[in-house]
Parts: sequence; C-alpha cells; structure tokens
Amino acid sequence: MIKSNDFSDVFRELRKIMHKSGKKLSVVHDADDYYFVNGFYSDRFKKNIMFGYVQIKKNYVSYHLMPVYMYKEIISEITPGLKKRMQGKSCFNFNKVDAELFNQLSELTEKSYKLFISKKDNITIKC
Repeated sequence: MIKSNDFSDVFRELRKIMHKSGKKLSVVHDADDYYFVNGFYSDRFKKNIMFGYVQIKKNYVSYHLMPVYMYKEIISEITPGLKKRMQGKSCFNFNKVDAELFNQLSELTEKSYKLFISKKDNITIKC
C-alpha cells in the first residue's frame, strides 16, 4: 500500500540499488512500498541476518543497509553527501531522486555486500 505522499519514483530507484545485491541474497518482501533482503543464516544468532530494506514512510523513503552498522570499516566509505542523509547507524532517508547520491549509495551497497559475504562468520554486533 502506497502512503499518502507519492514517493514511488524514489522507492523504485532505491529498490533497484538494493535489488542488485538482493538477487544474490534472499528477498523476503517485495511490495510496492517495502523491499526486504535477508542474508545468510547465522549459527551464532540462530537466525537469518538482515542485509537491508527499502520502505516508503510518511515523509521520505528509508534505505537501511545493515553492514554499515555491523562492520565499522565500511563507515569510512560513506561520502559526505550520504552522511547528510543518514539517520541512526544504518539508515539513509530520501524524499526525491538524486542521481549522484544514488550512484554513491549503489557503490556503498556493493562494497557492503562484498564485506557482508566475506565476513559472514565474523559479525561484530549482536543482531
């Protein structure tokens, strides 16, 4: 269900970015306003570890990328422009399509995916 503000273009573009990695992982939800991707199963935590999700909210579209929270070394890869869009430790909020920032987010997501897969046995936080 689409929220009252129409952020469908923003959601569609962010979903494409997440889907590049999502198609290699496990897509849990794929709706018009919510796209959720799980990663690998963790024996340590006895559950699947979330990679990220995109969701339309009331005033913006949220892009959650969990490796940013899980692995401290990825923080240095976040550009100043993306840092301005951060809320919390792993969330980026957008209310319009921004090609430059979306390209930066795409690169960050790909780097995060590679780190996520390479360090899957070494999660540094309790998920």
